[in-house]
Amino acid sequence: MPVGDPWDALRRLTPARIGQARSGDTVAVGEVLAFQLAHARARAAVWAPLREDKLGLGADALRVRSQADERGVFIRRPDLGRRLAPDSAAALVRGDHDVVFVIADGLSAIAAERQAPAVLSAARRLLAGWRIAPVVVAHNARVALGDEIGHRLGARCVVMMIGERPGLSIAESLSLYMTWAPRPGRVDSERNCISNIHSQGGLPAREAAAKLAWLLNGARALGASGIGLKEDMPGRGLLEG
Repeated sequence: MPVGDPWDALRRLTPARIGQARSGDTVAVGEVLAFQLAHARARAAVWAPLREDKLGLGADALRVRSQADERGVFIRRPDLGRRLAPDSAAALVRGDHDVVFVIADGLSAIAAERQAPAVLSAARRLLAGWRIAPVVVAHNARVALGDEIGHRLGARCVVMMIGERPGLSIAESLSLYMTWAPRPGRVDSERNCISNIHSQGGLPAREAAAKLAWLLNGARALGASGIGLKEDMPGRGLLEG
């Protein structure tokens, strides 16, 4: 009785390239072409502009840009992607908000387009009683740009919904970065992150929203986010509500 490929069971458990077919002393042509396609998709995700019409936002959404005035500068100068352009900074009016959601291209605008609307919709349903600021769409944005946005809008918390650096398996994965009391100069240890949100075996939008709502309520109770706030949500309580 012929023996099947011993790698088949492992391949079903991971998108990683393991046990690839070979032709002679090299990788088979089909595997090489698949790698080239994945690389092309990753490059396209990095360079693609964020198309606001794909987000389904209302007319009250705010639009800002970082100091990286074009995509090439954004990729070469991460520091410029962390601060608002002067005209964008001046356009943000301080208010009294509990939380502001920022949808940002980051390193994969495709991820923001495909994942952020569903996460945002689910999160809003779980935040009854929260004063939610108008959604901000940020172009050429790094994670820390959310701190300045939240600070200028007077929000107690900012949630940065940003495209992750694409890999050679997934090019459309979204991360959520939550920072309590946002202001320029906040560091990564003062944020909480929910990552790998995508439809190809990643965290579903509804579960991501439930985790986010749990963390937001915890941050409000603690008055802080980051390493002092642990994600210890019991079971699937919020998902069943």
